[in-house]
Amino acid sequence: MRLLTLRTAEGTKAVRQDGNTLTEIDGFADVGALLQDPAWEATAKAASGATHALDGADLAAVVPSPGKIICVGHNYRNHIKEMGREIPDHPTLFAKYQESLIGPNDDLALPQESDTVDWEAELAVVIGRKGRRIPEAQAAHHIAGYSVLNDISMRDYQFRTVQWLQGKTWENSTPFGPALVTKDEFSAGPLMTSAVDGEIQQSTPTGDLVFTPEFLVSYISTIITLNPGDVIATGTPGGVGHAQDPKRYLQEGQVLVTTIEGLGQLTNRVVKEA
Repeated sequence: MRLLTLRTAEGTKAVRQDGNTLTEIDGFADVGALLQDPAWEATAKAASGATHALDGADLAAVVPSPGKIICVGHNYRNHIKEMGREIPDHPTLFAKYQESLIGPNDDLALPQESDTVDWEAELAVVIGRKGRRIPEAQAAHHIAGYSVLNDISMRDYQFRTVQWLQGKTWENSTPFGPALVTKDEFSAGPLMTSAVDGEIQQSTPTGDLVFTPEFLVSYISTIITLNPGDVIATGTPGGVGHAQDPKRYLQEGQVLVTTIEGLGQLTNRVVKEA
């Protein structure tokens, strides 16, 4: 099942995608709100609200207001190598905030303050069931599904200190969507790519992780309760602009396309922030 958040004249709506048709799930403003319903899967499957065409649909971030966005650094071996680091013994965690999120086709804000804006294609895990200290063997039961995210990074701000937060959560900089694909229809493994103006920059299977989604759910839930709608961004593979020689960064007018086979595509034009 594929679930999306659609912008309409009456506000956002949670919708189910069936081919090229989006069906409103009545009573839920977005996918995050839907996930608060313990029976969200049955509710979504039974939905029979107003319909819309997928073509030309104005999509918001699939979960527009997650309670937590927890990101993982250094989780693909080829990215760890290109950044000159060692394979970590434990996940490197940092946070984003909901103000950073944009829809799958929205403009990506290039801030006035940074000229080192980099791409980081990522597999996103969306939590569907509350839990604390979740055993790894039970972690899959707490995952609602998966989506595509690009952890856009302002490298100059990121590396001002040893803490990365200030380079990772700029407003209107993190495309997320287009859909939540439920875990019965997707598992980590398919190819993930990012391209700038049609030129492939990253291309790595999503299964090539140091720490799997299930391990991350278990590890993070040891620290803090995971709630429905929370998001875990599982890390990026090699091919980021900062590691190239010469270094490459996003420029005004470029188009960044992030794709994961089976999940969908983000297409975001880079626009200078006013």
